[in-house]
Amino acid sequence: MRKILTAILIGTFLFSISAPAFSESQGKIGYIDLSKSFDEYQKTKDFDKELEAKGDMKQQEREKLVQDIRKMRGELELMNKNAREKKETDIESKIKSLQDFDQEAKTDLTKERDNMVKDILKEMSDVIKEYGEKNGYSIIVNDRVLLYGDSGMELTNEVIKILNDKYKTAPGK
Repeated sequence: MRKILTAILIGTFLFSISAPAFSESQGKIGYIDLSKSFDEYQKTKDFDKELEAKGDMKQQEREKLVQDIRKMRGELELMNKNAREKKETDIESKIKSLQDFDQEAKTDLTKERDNMVKDILKEMSDVIKEYGEKNGYSIIVNDRVLLYGDSGMELTNEVIKILNDKYKTAPGK
């Protein structure tokens, strides 16, 4: 029993001596709030406005189709049986077109959003990696996996500034 206790004490002592040296040799550690960085990145804001405008345009197109269907339904009351059956077939076709339009618009906008999010996250990852290498960080983690972090280790605002500065000076902006 005494040997085990001695071994534990020696192990604890060696760890307490080597831990500071280990952490110093490993470099700095920082963390980033990726959600905040993503939301406050001007490119994200600009893209959201662009996507919203496209969504509004799709909504206007949709409204025109809906108005056409309503107009056709209103005309049904005044028609004889044969004309009515043809008009009902035309209305069903328009409704199918409207459903197809809705599905296509949703798919297109979702795909465009997903691609842009992917591009922005890749760009953020590159900036974070470059920042870490340039400033001697060994580890930079997402704050979502962080249980505790000293506020002095947070790099979010610095990364947001770098992203926005690069975006302002990007060609084609």
